[in-house]
Amino acid sequence: MIKKLSLVSLFTLLPASYYFAQTTVSAYLKDADGKPVERAEVDLKGKDNDVTADKIGYFQFVDLMPGHYQIVITKPNYETKVMEFDVMDSEKKKDLGVITLYSTLTSADQGLAIIDTDDESDESSNQVSTVGLLQSSQDVFNRIAAFDLGFYWFRPRGIDGRTGETMMNGVSMVKSDNGNVDFSNWGGLNEITRYPEIATNHSPSEYAFGGTSGVIYKNTKASEYRKGFQFTQSLTNRNYRNRTSLRYSSGMSKSGWAFTLMGARRWAEEGIQEGTFYDAYGTYLGVEKKFSDRHTMTFNFIGSPYRRSTASPSTQEVYDYRGVHYNSYWGWQDGEKRSERVRKGFQPIFQLQDFWKINKNSNLWTTVSYQLGKDRGSRLDWNGVSNPSPTYYRNLPSYYINSIIYNATNNPQFTPDQFTTLTTAYNESLNSWVNGDPEVTQINWDRIYRNNLKNDVVDQAEMSRLYGLNGKRSKIYLVDDVSDDKILNAGTHYTYNFNDRTKFILNVSYQNYRSELYREVKDLLGGDYAINVDPFKETAKPGSSGFFNTLDSNVEVKEGDRMTYNYILRRQEAKVNPGLKFSTGNFDVFVSAMAGYSSSNRDGLFKHYLYEDSYGKSKDYDFWNFGLKGQIVYRINGRNFLVYNGAIFNQAPFLEDLFINPRVNSLVNPNIKSTVYTANDLSYVVSTPFLKVRATAYLVDTQNETNVQRFFADGIQLNNTNPDGTVSQVQSAFVTQVMSNVEKRNMGAELGVDVKVFPTLSVQGLASYGQFVYRNNPDVYLVSDASGSSVTSFGKAYIKNYKLGGTPQQAFSLGIRYNNPSYWWIGANWNYLDDNFLDPAPALRTNNFIQNAYSSTPYLGLTNDDVRDLLKPVKLPSAFFFNANVGKSFVFGKYYLLITASVNNILDNKRYITGGFEQTRETKAVDFATDYLSPSPSFAPRYWYTQGRSYFINLQFRF
Repeated sequence: MIKKLSLVSLFTLLPASYYFAQTTVSAYLKDADGKPVERAEVDLKGKDNDVTADKIGYFQFVDLMPGHYQIVITKPNYETKVMEFDVMDSEKKKDLGVITLYSTLTSADQGLAIIDTDDESDESSNQVSTVGLLQSSQDVFNRIAAFDLGFYWFRPRGIDGRTGETMMNGVSMVKSDNGNVDFSNWGGLNEITRYPEIATNHSPSEYAFGGTSGVIYKNTKASEYRKGFQFTQSLTNRNYRNRTSLRYSSGMSKSGWAFTLMGARRWAEEGIQEGTFYDAYGTYLGVEKKFSDRHTMTFNFIGSPYRRSTASPSTQEVYDYRGVHYNSYWGWQDGEKRSERVRKGFQPIFQLQDFWKINKNSNLWTTVSYQLGKDRGSRLDWNGVSNPSPTYYRNLPSYYINSIIYNATNNPQFTPDQFTTLTTAYNESLNSWVNGDPEVTQINWDRIYRNNLKNDVVDQAEMSRLYGLNGKRSKIYLVDDVSDDKILNAGTHYTYNFNDRTKFILNVSYQNYRSELYREVKDLLGGDYAINVDPFKETAKPGSSGFFNTLDSNVEVKEGDRMTYNYILRRQEAKVNPGLKFSTGNFDVFVSAMAGYSSSNRDGLFKHYLYEDSYGKSKDYDFWNFGLKGQIVYRINGRNFLVYNGAIFNQAPFLEDLFINPRVNSLVNPNIKSTVYTANDLSYVVSTPFLKVRATAYLVDTQNETNVQRFFADGIQLNNTNPDGTVSQVQSAFVTQVMSNVEKRNMGAELGVDVKVFPTLSVQGLASYGQFVYRNNPDVYLVSDASGSSVTSFGKAYIKNYKLGGTPQQAFSLGIRYNNPSYWWIGANWNYLDDNFLDPAPALRTNNFIQNAYSSTPYLGLTNDDVRDLLKPVKLPSAFFFNANVGKSFVFGKYYLLITASVNNILDNKRYITGGFEQTRETKAVDFATDYLSPSPSFAPRYWYTQGRSYFINLQFRF
């Protein structure tokens, strides 16, 4: 049975905690091909009698007292294996069976593979990093998906990462505001967080109920790391250029203490994207105290301060002028590149964890965790002037050529002189963009400072008359959007072994989330002050104060002052997750259930001039959630398995989905419900020394999902109630678009194959074919910051059967790996990605888009064929890539050296678009069509392109 369980665990189906213990403990170590692994070191934690496996991979420990034990198995070029077992009072011998060690030679330093993402955009791109997969199981499909396809934003099954669970030492790291995990909180600490336990997709986990994209459980016990020092140096040309780290572990002392410390830094004066920099540190301290064989306690501190700039998405027009590495967020100042978009954060985590072996059958792990700190994201803001971005549509050549076409077609008064003026402006703009004039193509910091410093007599008189202010007003200034988080987590993990075939599991978790969000003046850029007043107040509410905070009559703000918005989001959530695992006949069964309760509210600290509910605490919004997961493994024989995973559960809306415009009010989505997920998959698994296969068919349905986006829109025609009681219409404003009652279907098939052609040569392949679509026509609502009204219904978004965006729906990979017995390897693979789409913009697919507001009929001359052409899905180009990796390890007595190198996108393909979004500036078909049919649309989709060829060179030295 132990051998069968070991094979099944290859696909994270059954954990190692099933192994049964005796007084004399022994096992055989073998590789994935069934060959003995000799000379591996086997450390028994808390003991001094460590052993080394012999030539046939055999090892044993003798005369162990009853209790709970943990062993760590290490060997150069193999993944570290951590196992736990119990020694019972009545046992004389304990055979752990065959323990499989998997080679790390099939990838260039997989544990150090890193994907850094920038999620800064004015509109959601729905891109989700595959970083969670970077430490996946040895399932060949998952391995290729993570290390070869994940680099190109392939997302297995097209599943949103917000439906997963990432745990650190027994508690969730998922943020309640948006459901994402901020991996930068432990950025650079790869050697600390390297070997998690993973339940893939919607399969059940021992540690949490999870969702549809898996459970990742990371444990950082100080005694689990190899004793001694480990130094790592990396060189790359990605978002950063250099990485240096040093880790030290003391091992468990005779007095029961263990310490592990680590420091790391990643940095670049300029990354692969123009005008970006990177400076991030990682620190870890782990202290473990062993009170007895039954009781251990650990303290973990994780802190990773960082400061980095981000890169912009752009329209195809801009990329055609400046190339795929163009970034509009920077400009020259005093001979140096300065970026407006800088992320800065430090949110350290403090954790205390207790491990208690209650008796021979039961264990209890308890964790308390507290995280606090601020995350800041800077950007330019302006009041009373136009957008200073070089890619603002009025600053591009397309604006002038489109103006010429429009006036020549629609304006009978268009004169030759006007034509000449626009033509001259177009040629000048085009020449500046083609030749890269930095005063045009980048942020002009000098111009901003000049304008803020100049003696604007008219503006000074106006500010003095309205607000009694004196001095030079900054009309363009730099702000920080700040989130100040305080997160308390607590969790318990209880297990009870009825026998070696039946196990009960109980997880209980609690999270108290509090985040204060506000905008803060970072730099006035030469002026004396800025004003905390809505520049669109006369449009929004004529005759009003326009104060973003009417509780404070002083509208003057200086560096360090808060402005525009200030509010608190709170959420408390508790979950209970019981599970039962048992084996009977040829079946292994795992059943997991979940019951959860959450309560959320918003507390406004500013009183917005348009919204009474902007100030004070809102009501509490409570949700109950339930779920059930099941897994059945049928062992056809020792090498063939059928595996079924099924799940049905609902998930409470995250805070950003619940409060749809929290910066200005406490309004909630009118149709808010918990999202319901139903997921099923069936796999056929083969595991032999020469062939490994996983073939899977899956179906995942999503109901009641909510999608929230913000953008500036023209032609929205939202009603506005004026002070005199009359009703007017707001035509242009920043709006929040809410798409509710969204239904999705993700279905498809996966195939992963690993064939051993010769003992040293293997061929590996992956095929993934999916159909990810919208299943219904969701409801669309718009809320404007400027209208002062409640939710405006835009009706249905007719997007049924549109493809979901954010990931290729077809992916194929084929590669070879050569592993030399002298501990060097080389590998290469070909990857192909297709069927990648942009998510459809909902407001453009409503009746409101094609309907004339004055006649309540479709616009004249607009045919069904016209509408189909305008609103056809945006399909991104397919692409193929070649990757390669090579490495060599050396052992000098007690010293170990590993050198690896990998190159992605060897052919330097820069035509591949990893993602993007449709702009929703024009919300009326006639205006949209005019722009869409122009030679260079001003409001075309914005894209992110692949960064071209990249390399990663790594040196690791253990001593």
